[in-house]
Amino acid sequence: MSAENERTRGVAYDSVEQGYFEKRGLRRYARVWSLWALGVGAVISGDFFGWNYGLAVGGFGGLFLATIVITVMYVGLCFSIAEMSPALPHTGGAYSFARSAMGPWGAYVTGLAENMEYILTPAVIVVGIGGYLGAIFETPPEYTPLWWLLAYAIFVGLNMAGVETSFRVTVVVTFLALAILTVFYVGAISHLDVERWALDIEPSEGESPFLPRGAAGIFGALPFAIWFYLAIEELPLAAEESYDPKRDMPRGILLGLLTLVVCAFLTLFLNTGIAPGAAALGASDEPLFAGFTTIFGTGIGTKLLALIAVTGLVASFHTIIFAYARQIFSLSRAGYFPRWLSITHAGRQSPHVALVVGAVLGYGVALLLHFLGPDSPVGAMLLNMAVFGAVISYGLQMTSFILLRVRFPNLERPYRSPFGVAGAAVALLIAAVTLGALFVVDAGYRLAALGALIWYVLGLVYFAAYARRRLVRSPEEEFAERHLR
Repeated sequence: MSAENERTRGVAYDSVEQGYFEKRGLRRYARVWSLWALGVGAVISGDFFGWNYGLAVGGFGGLFLATIVITVMYVGLCFSIAEMSPALPHTGGAYSFARSAMGPWGAYVTGLAENMEYILTPAVIVVGIGGYLGAIFETPPEYTPLWWLLAYAIFVGLNMAGVETSFRVTVVVTFLALAILTVFYVGAISHLDVERWALDIEPSEGESPFLPRGAAGIFGALPFAIWFYLAIEELPLAAEESYDPKRDMPRGILLGLLTLVVCAFLTLFLNTGIAPGAAALGASDEPLFAGFTTIFGTGIGTKLLALIAVTGLVASFHTIIFAYARQIFSLSRAGYFPRWLSITHAGRQSPHVALVVGAVLGYGVALLLHFLGPDSPVGAMLLNMAVFGAVISYGLQMTSFILLRVRFPNLERPYRSPFGVAGAAVALLIAAVTLGALFVVDAGYRLAALGALIWYVLGLVYFAAYARRRLVRSPEEEFAERHLR
């Protein structure tokens, strides 16, 4: 980039020491089924915990309709990402898409939003893990943060072991999670009571049993419906660890999306259609455990199934730890975040510094909310904070897709989205509406969203005041400057 262009964009690049990129290398390992497992595993916890908070806001009908809307958004998002990821095959994911489409500032505002999503999503999941383990082993509530700490220690350690171990664990726990869901679905069918879908929650005055909170319930349930799919978009972060990202990345993303759509609607219909029903599930930290109790009773067998069911939460926890480490690695390698965060282990080539720092941040936020003692569930508040970052990132990624289609029609695209600009525009609109929902539905959730907004603004101040003058020409930066002038 010329000095004139640097001044125009408001950024500057530093020269780095010899061996800078050698200390920041990743190893190729993943193929299509590893990528599928990474995408499904990242999200599958959404069928075990988190989605159910939407029942308290919108009832079954509100959450059902919200899930349809959110499914449409993710179809547009995933097909767009499936086009961009093989065309721009870098670890940066959303950041690299935005860097090519909107320059360094666009890269940072997108990457910062996605970073918030991936730091906070494991914190949400670890609350679910603590809830399940606390219910199974009947530990006092004050011990819950210790379950969280144990989970972070184990799975940050596994991710430090290297990409081969990370992907092998991902494949195993993803298949285990799907097997547990299958057992639940089969067992729930014989207990299904369709009246629970419409009659379990007392409707507000003037509203119907199916939509007990009316249209506002659909609006309010949008952030919780996202939990059925949130983090499927992490797959491009594995681009530099994939053998053939141009061929395998689109397949992994779209196969993963199909799997998650099927699971989302089966979970919603079957878990809500059996006892204890929507009213109880709306405040539960372990909704699938409640369903297993209905199917199999309260004996040791049910607790054993619930313990195995924790693998669903573990699958997502493990894979999103993988994601935040790669995302921090990419942004810090390029100088947007402090560069020392991108150093990788000399032998295993895992981003061990990013793994530890991301865990400390996520655990710290969860612990802060736990001891502040808010009226709203800690998991639900963290979920809304994660969704805040996610929907901003989604909107900016769809903006990147549209700009790349319009400004660079001749860019090599090994895969093209059949929905094109229209699909991206619809996903962008739904993401914007969901962002609005975070601030208007519930006072506790609004407080969480405001906290996320403050985090985001502080991150922007850091870039404006310091980091924008100290960028590095990483692979993402070089690609954008070479191919997309």
